Amino acid sequence: MAKKQAAIRQIWMVSREYGNLAGAGGVKDVVSQLSVTLAQLAGRSLHVVLPCYGFMNPEQLGFKLLADPLSPDEQLSFDVDLNYPGEERREHVQVWTAILDRVNIYLLDAERFREKQNVYTYTAEEEATQSWKKTGEGHVDYFAMNILLQKGTLDLMVLLEAHPDVIHCHDGHTAVLPAMISEYPGLRHYFRSTGCVVTVHNAGKGYHQEISDLVFAQAATALPMSFLRASLLEDSFDPFLAGASAAVMNTVSENYARELRETFDDRLTGWLGHVLLDRNIVLEGVTNGIDPSTFSAKNYTKTGIAAGFDPLGTGPLDGKRKCKVALIEQLSGSSEIPGIRQAGFLDSDFSAPLVTFIGRLSAQKGVAVLTGALKKLLAEDLDFRFLLLGTGSPDDENELIKLAETKNNLGRVCILHGFDTLLANKVYAAGDFFVIPSQYEPCGLTDFMAQLFGNLPIVHSVGGLVKVVDGKTGFAYEKQSVSALYQTIQRALHLYATDPSAIRKMQRQAVELINERHTWSTVSKKYLTLYKEAKSQKMKR
Repeated sequence: MAKKQAAIRQIWMVSREYGNLAGAGGVKDVVSQLSVTLAQLAGRSLHVVLPCYGFMNPEQLGFKLLADPLSPDEQLSFDVDLNYPGEERREHVQVWTAILDRVNIYLLDAERFREKQNVYTYTAEEEATQSWKKTGEGHVDYFAMNILLQKGTLDLMVLLEAHPDVIHCHDGHTAVLPAMISEYPGLRHYFRSTGCVVTVHNAGKGYHQEISDLVFAQAATALPMSFLRASLLEDSFDPFLAGASAAVMNTVSENYARELRETFDDRLTGWLGHVLLDRNIVLEGVTNGIDPSTFSAKNYTKTGIAAGFDPLGTGPLDGKRKCKVALIEQLSGSSEIPGIRQAGFLDSDFSAPLVTFIGRLSAQKGVAVLTGALKKLLAEDLDFRFLLLGTGSPDDENELIKLAETKNNLGRVCILHGFDTLLANKVYAAGDFFVIPSQYEPCGLTDFMAQLFGNLPIVHSVGGLVKVVDGKTGFAYEKQSVSALYQTIQRALHLYATDPSAIRKMQRQAVELINERHTWSTVSKKYLTLYKEAKSQKMKR
């Protein structure tokens, strides 16, 4: 008798980031918005597990300690095996839980997580107390943190007698979990009908969470050494390769999946995509979605902008102009923005187009290309203003600060070092154009966010950024170079000056396309298809 099609009723997600609880990039938005969307569907339960970091106060966030199912009057706690080479050891875990937007969220509370004041890197406060914890550098025990999260998640499921239909593992931080289910005898039987999906949010070097010390990796994971050696990429144990043997793999846009398997751009990953191809492992592509209501320009009280406006409307965006005026006046005032260091300012020529950038200052984000293009544009004395919000490379930051503080550029360039969500919304709402000159970009969410605030993207057409349609929903260029970006910004500025109606049409079309193709209600259906595929594959084994 043929087996019935796999039904997906219980979904668990494992991540290092989630919404407003803990975040460092777009992963937090993807995991939270996908979870909330799926949780609204009748007959499905959503569960998310992440660490309880030191910057989190569970009680203030509405969490309570999880009760032990066998002794409801007691709190659930357990030990997780996490050996070091030559040392058998365990780490103690207790669990905080809350239901937020119908999603069951579990915070694994362990000393290793609690001592961290940031998701992935050390903070200035940590460096002040322990000088070896350099600000901005990654946690030295990143691999142990990841393994503790994954082992703790599996132990929690067993203790709660949960039998997920699918476990969705986000990025290299959680990609070893499918291998644990496949290789550990007890778990292999317990999870015999549980499928796994591993989403590669960023395949670039430095994002794999790989480890070259195989002895440590074997001690911590308890996986066979033969398995570890079969999962090597550039002589390091690679979690993505480990998970690929026991999960459905996807990345966050169709074009990025193609680039990794078919183009020379895969060199930026250590050739992960080509190794997967050689092993006949399919890498699916599902372009990330967005919840338009979260970035609604009409709901200005929710998004914290100065005035509301509707990019889908037919008339001029008077509210958007008010947002530009309010932000420029704020940046020209004497009061400082908490947590933000400002260099330069913007003058009160509110009619000049405002070009914006929000993101990490890094080679991946094409900041050097952006700086070069800005220098050429400013040297020509073109009528525009530039505003940047972000953190990252000190070298990139210093170059931009020099640009802002150059005498001829005063009033034309403003650099805001740091990040704040409400301030980001203000920048999106104030801006006319939003530059994304990434060297590579798995998907990109900031282009969506900008478009929802009537801020037209100017992008390097790579990876997921191909969803920006040149001349229709933004501006795009093919070859990554200072000259190409310079010419594309010039083209946008010319259209702004000569044909305002064309700009308004593009603003409307951008939001229309998001509503048509890129909401999470649409994208979640593609993930449900992957979940069914993962569960079906597991049940055939």
